[in-house]
Amino acid sequence: MSRNSRDDLIRCALTLLHDGRSVSLDSVADAAGLTKPGLMYHFKTKRDLMLALVDAVVDDWLTSLEELLPTAAGDASPWDRHRAYVDLAIGRRADVTDLVFLTDPRLREPLAARWAERLGPWFAIPDTISSSERGRLGAARLMADGIWFADATNTLTPTTDERAEIRALAHHLLEN
Repeated sequence: MSRNSRDDLIRCALTLLHDGRSVSLDSVADAAGLTKPGLMYHFKTKRDLMLALVDAVVDDWLTSLEELLPTAAGDASPWDRHRAYVDLAIGRRADVTDLVFLTDPRLREPLAARWAERLGPWFAIPDTISSSERGRLGAARLMADGIWFADATNTLTPTTDERAEIRALAHHLLEN
């Protein structure tokens, strides 16, 4: 790789993950054709690099989610946001890069915290919504999470027909 912008390095690291290779400062520098100090100009530590990867994946998710909303994200209801998540998680095939926050056991806690911090507001439910409705929103999200995780791990992935049925059931839960 002759380019070495921060975004190029993030894409390079995500490619390593996608290909089942480990991500370290050395492996990313090598794959990018940089020295380790050259990479460290952009990412001082592995933690910095991994947090940037989480941010890149979440940014992609949020961009895709916002495209599925019937209105601006700030004006969307919890129902609209959950419906968009169900449609995205069930409609697109996740891969291992979507699990970036689980890829390094030593950094799992800060990476998962960043994931939750960045994506959590998407699932915010006002206190004025009843516990019954909160449960329906949560159940629909967890159904989508299950497919997302099955895809990302390539484990027990549902068929196209099963996905359609699960999506329909999740949408039924989201009828308000």
